[in-house]
Amino acid sequence: MSVSIDITGLSAERVVFGTSPLAELAVALHALAEPGHHPGMQGWVTATTAALKPDLADRLTQAEFLWRNTFSDIFMPFAALPECEGHPGATLSEDLDLLDRLSDERFVAAALEFTCGSQYAAGLPSPLVDKAQHDLALDLAASRGPEQLGFTRRLLADPPTVRAWVRRLLEDCDEAFFADTWRRVHVHLAADARHKTEILRHKGLEEALTAVSAALSLTTSGGGTRIEADKLSHGTTTAVDPEVGPGVTFVPSYHGWPHLLVLHAVGWRPVLHYPVGGPEPAKSASVEVLKLRLEALAHPIRLRLCRNIARAPYTTGELAHANDLSAPEVSRHLAVLKKAGLITTRRRGRYVLHQLDVTVVARLGSDFLEGILR
Repeated sequence: MSVSIDITGLSAERVVFGTSPLAELAVALHALAEPGHHPGMQGWVTATTAALKPDLADRLTQAEFLWRNTFSDIFMPFAALPECEGHPGATLSEDLDLLDRLSDERFVAAALEFTCGSQYAAGLPSPLVDKAQHDLALDLAASRGPEQLGFTRRLLADPPTVRAWVRRLLEDCDEAFFADTWRRVHVHLAADARHKTEILRHKGLEEALTAVSAALSLTTSGGGTRIEADKLSHGTTTAVDPEVGPGVTFVPSYHGWPHLLVLHAVGWRPVLHYPVGGPEPAKSASVEVLKLRLEALAHPIRLRLCRNIARAPYTTGELAHANDLSAPEVSRHLAVLKKAGLITTRRRGRYVLHQLDVTVVARLGSDFLEGILR
């Protein structure tokens, strides 16, 4: 599974690396709402949460569905405005001004798309103009609790008032904690964006993608070229849509790890919001490798074999004897474990010894967590 961005014929000048204070505020709010996703941010989360005034904390609770599960596309409004050519605002105020330029229909559709919608990137009509989508948004909001239902009702009934309320909320977050946070992290994010731009300019897009994340790759087939994001989801979009203008934007994030977020909604310029810092990307297994490893360990016989070879290297014959199995049956199970990269082999004379790679197995938990959160 992956999210695919068609970039066939896209010139390098249309690939933009830039910082976005509004997008960074969104992931900062996500970290406050889901600190378990961001163990490296515990100190910042604890200090920031403790300093929040009760009124601001209450208002954040009312709107947290915009950023709790994943953050809404409204936090990257530049991607929906062709005149921006993929460039975010230089300040939070500029980003919020761009947000104000979205139509009510687009704002409402994007705000409700993840938690009060059913098919992201399907190009469905806005709940403001389509009764079926309107009713569905309310039904799904009701299942999320009274806070979200109340917010959704107000948004559908009076978008301008709620939009003004959201802007004031984000401005108050800036005053309370984000302005200081942004001053601290912006220099690092800007430096990263400049560095990736230089890689793109001098070494090409493939090298730039590698530098951004090990989960990104450049593929060419059937005469087309695509950016593939290795994620536990499926989606496709294009970076050459004439309606929104050609281009793709990369936005670095300080608070984002382990999330690699891909905006691929219909009618929006593709955006990849990638983490800066965190563990080395190359250490994280791909979704396909993770799937192979989990499937390999799901069989009870293979678990028994792993118990043996975790302690010491064994030959196929020794494993067959110890587990009352035939040698061919053991060989088949070992082949599955080896294909998944869970065991190592070495030869000793005419015997082949098999041993569990405990380092790889020890990473399965973090690989799994990174894979599902990516």
